[in-house]
Amino acid sequence: MPAIEPGQQLEVVEICAGAGGQSLGLERAGFRHRLAIELDGQAAETLRRNLVEFLGYTEEEAQESVRVGDVADPSVWNPALDAAKLDLLAGGVPCPPFSIAGKQLGTGDERDLFAWAIELCGKVQPKALLLENVRGLSANRFAGYRQHVLDRLKEHGYIAEWQLLQADDFGVSQLRPRFVLVALQKEFAPYFAWPERRPGTAKPVGELLVDLMEQNGWKGAREWADSAGGIAPTIVGGSKKHGGADLGPTRAKRAWAEKGVDAMGVADDAPPAGGPPVIDGRPRPKLTTAMVARIQGWHDADAEGDGGEDDFRWRFHGRKTSVYRQIGNAFPPPVAKALGVSIRNALNKVGEPRDLVETADAVTDPVYKLLRSSTRALSVDQIIAKLEASGTAIDQPGVERHLNHLKHDFEMTAVTRSNGVVAYSIGEFKAFVGQDDHQRHDLFSQHRSRIS
Repeated sequence: MPAIEPGQQLEVVEICAGAGGQSLGLERAGFRHRLAIELDGQAAETLRRNLVEFLGYTEEEAQESVRVGDVADPSVWNPALDAAKLDLLAGGVPCPPFSIAGKQLGTGDERDLFAWAIELCGKVQPKALLLENVRGLSANRFAGYRQHVLDRLKEHGYIAEWQLLQADDFGVSQLRPRFVLVALQKEFAPYFAWPERRPGTAKPVGELLVDLMEQNGWKGAREWADSAGGIAPTIVGGSKKHGGADLGPTRAKRAWAEKGVDAMGVADDAPPAGGPPVIDGRPRPKLTTAMVARIQGWHDADAEGDGGEDDFRWRFHGRKTSVYRQIGNAFPPPVAKALGVSIRNALNKVGEPRDLVETADAVTDPVYKLLRSSTRALSVDQIIAKLEASGTAIDQPGVERHLNHLKHDFEMTAVTRSNGVVAYSIGEFKAFVGQDDHQRHDLFSQHRSRIS
């Protein structure tokens, strides 16, 4: 397969596209959307309108490029046709299955589409795959899940890597750690390098928002800005299962309070000329959706922009709570752009190729690997001995923790031998990967109105 010519337009299909944070970043990195699929109609409308307003699509192109519905529903799109001969398959599949703030149900959550996306990649064979999710997916709880993903991608002909990226390392004024998976076909993988981090480039919250805070004449805005140093806590969009817009859980609210922000809701407008309410002796404004969008890496829609690769203007559509969720659940455009540039360079074979030996054989869960390769059930002591013989030391409590985690996402069989020792073997992955009879279909139908 020949490398892509540097000037050639690259094409992406994006699943679970949301309101377009990743979409905008990838467009600025040189990708054109063949298709974007999103479950939420208002987020899809935001994406569709902005493709026209800021990205140069015609109305007809935007209409054809954005589809609304369950991305795993064959009636919404046909991957075999819509994603044939594709450069990049990308998406931000739902986070709740892995979120530390949630129950971390993994394969038991009807919103889990990560494993399905891996199998989709194997079927349509794009040159590259980009998936992002919450930091929770990097936890020990999901080591076996991640190992299965790496192994399946290798079987599909890809070299894959995980990285935990912080948004503030790419100029975005919030923490927002995201766990990112990039996989490329073997021809292109040696040319991939993770984007260079730029720590210290993100503006403090006060400096970033001061002009918006003083829009209605609040004379104390500058003083407030001086005290609102540092970057923001992670913006949390939340889901339809919860109430209206606010700035996150208790810990985040405390962090916002230290910056002089009332995190118990989102305001319709900037503070009035007389200033915001005083709480605990200090003026404490609420943020507007425009302020939250800036923190997420978007520029103001009506600001001057040249349409260049660093022009991240966007206009959101819907009511306040919907707009807040669209913004808060998005992938920051500057981070998406940085990743897109790295993938584009790999597909263009820019630079010197690197050695992929360690990457190709990455091990995230040695207990999973051992059980998967074993032809017979193994006891805890046998697992410890075999791992030690291969150069990996895990004690008994550690092996038992691995087994407990694996039981959540894989069929596990425990057999008690005649001497009373329990031996374990690993079976099928429980995740939804497209099965017609999977429990995901019933659960999804029951909860669809609350899924976001």
